[in-house]
Amino acid sequence: MFVNVDAVHDSPDFPTQVDVVIIGAGIVGTSAAYELARQGISVALLEKGLIGCEQSSRNWGWVRQQNRDMFELPLAMYSLDRWEAFSGEIGRDVGFRRSGIVYTTDSQASMSKWEAWGKQAREQGFISHVIGAEEAGKRAPGTTSCWIGGVWSPSDGRAEPAMACAAIATGARELGAYVHQNCAVRGLEQHGGRISGVWTERGLVRTSTVVCAGGAWSSRFCRRHGIELPSANIMGTALQTTAAPEVTPGCLTTPNIALRRRLDGSYTLAMPGRGRVEISPQGLRYATKFYGAYRSKLAKKLQIRVSSSFFRGPEAAGSWQFDQISPFEQQRILDPEPDMALARASLAALHKEYPALSGVHIARAWAGMIDTTPDMVPVISAIDAIPGFIVAAGFSGHGFGIGPGAGRLVTDLVTGSVPVVDPAPYHIERFSDGSRIRQPEMM
Repeated sequence: MFVNVDAVHDSPDFPTQVDVVIIGAGIVGTSAAYELARQGISVALLEKGLIGCEQSSRNWGWVRQQNRDMFELPLAMYSLDRWEAFSGEIGRDVGFRRSGIVYTTDSQASMSKWEAWGKQAREQGFISHVIGAEEAGKRAPGTTSCWIGGVWSPSDGRAEPAMACAAIATGARELGAYVHQNCAVRGLEQHGGRISGVWTERGLVRTSTVVCAGGAWSSRFCRRHGIELPSANIMGTALQTTAAPEVTPGCLTTPNIALRRRLDGSYTLAMPGRGRVEISPQGLRYATKFYGAYRSKLAKKLQIRVSSSFFRGPEAAGSWQFDQISPFEQQRILDPEPDMALARASLAALHKEYPALSGVHIARAWAGMIDTTPDMVPVISAIDAIPGFIVAAGFSGHGFGIGPGAGRLVTDLVTGSVPVVDPAPYHIERFSDGSRIRQPEMM
């Protein structure tokens, strides 16, 4: 189901030359464009479809630090500050509210894991609160389950995916960035071994720096230029309920449901860890790098199937010429069919958990493609083989929350400034330098 997002007006003029071209206008691309424009750098934000219409508007809307991989936590902490500042700086509401996030459980193993994670997080300056059964009941009132405890992060929050990218892109445009939709970048122009421009469906744009923030499409774009970006696209289904009584003011996860209160009084609802992986040329190409992840418990809830994505879309094989229609124009917006059986199961789990919500129905459901790396940590990295080329992709379902921080880190890589966080954990070479691929820590 196509997801409605706030509209963005394109810039009146199309650029012939800029300092930086950003491919993809999801949360990472729009944030990078905004941060670059704030520094007075000439930037063009080019989107093959519409701004924020793929995974950046199809995610749960969580903005969290809690339960991040330790490599991601510094970026998440910085991102929360940027989320809070955006609306004031831009003059448009991005939907961000610091309303807290609660996890509840009936598993002592989960409690032990959260306690251990909390000790590590405190060393980085983030405080979460392990809570007992009584407080868990108070933080998630009305539940039929008897939780043994949970974890509570009051400084975490939520935002509205349908609003955020549009607001940030508009802010970038008002600071001087070129913003153009329905304008696919077909490939890189190189001279003397480094970036000299990009070929778009509207012609050549000269530039010395290109940022690929194309989400599920990034790996295919990179392969066209001989760059290996191991990525698996996971199809996730979520839904919006009809208007409902408040059982949480922010975000809540139980073992069976993930719930976010929306500004309009409904909820975004999903089942944690559930989704599907479609067999594809890209998936087969990188299967060995995902071996550990597929054997882990994180993959046990995923369905695997064959579909038309084997022949078309972001995971298909094949090349193209830059003066020909590219795969990015053939499929402007990824709009996969939601798994309605999973959506109905999510609603049934909600009704069982909260009898007060038994009258709530599905208002709409949708699916999105989540570009995922073997260790579930993103790639935010300069590409040594092509000077001037930077990749920011593989956010593994965490991109919406940490996108503002990723945009700032991209800006630091472009300008050569002191990085806002250590970029080493995000370097693409960790998948090709012979080192062992880390097992995913948290989701």
